[in-house]
Amino acid sequence: MSSIKIECVLPENCRCGESPVWEEASDSLLFVDIPAKKLCRWDSLTKQVQRVTMDAPVSSVALRQSGGYVATIGTKFCALNWEEQSAVVLATVDNDKKNNRFNDGKVDPAGRYFAANRRSVYKLEKEEQIPDGMCIDAEGKLWVACYNGGRVIRLDPVTGKRLQTVKLPVDKTTSCCFGGKNYSEMYVTCARDGMDPEGLLRQPEAGGIFKITGLGVKGIAPYSYAG
Repeated sequence: MSSIKIECVLPENCRCGESPVWEEASDSLLFVDIPAKKLCRWDSLTKQVQRVTMDAPVSSVALRQSGGYVATIGTKFCALNWEEQSAVVLATVDNDKKNNRFNDGKVDPAGRYFAANRRSVYKLEKEEQIPDGMCIDAEGKLWVACYNGGRVIRLDPVTGKRLQTVKLPVDKTTSCCFGGKNYSEMYVTCARDGMDPEGLLRQPEAGGIFKITGLGVKGIAPYSYAG
């Protein structure tokens, strides 16, 4: 196995970074900052980041087969035109529930965009805290970012056995995805909300975007919304 390297490629200071998605066509990483109501796109070639601020918390973003992106904003499924920095509502749910919002979203292999308001939480091991965002590698194994655990772990989804652990220099790891050339790199989002000043001094890269190389395994391309 290659030597694993971890680096903060974007010191974004996300309050709660989430939903990393690799866009192969532009060599870019999409992600959101939920409480900051931001959608972001980081160009891995130019190292520049573009940000679009919406009118409600943005909990997930995904590619769209017909072009552009889709996102869950507040309690709405929206289509995004990045160039015009505009959003068109595709559907709205839970109009009668105040202070509600989507929590996460993902496109399945059939091209359907699923989102949920609440997530079932289960415990892996005491020191790993709360499982959060996940992705699958080319061998069908599951990678899980452990919130408050400062790590991503690789699991066999059939046996539940932990196969690998990669620790990061930040505690609040939130999600992960594969990207880069041949999907050989892993990108990890994290959060800084809820950290006290001392914690932020100890973890100055909290809220940044991390890249992990040398894992010895590749990922698969993200699915795109078919609507």
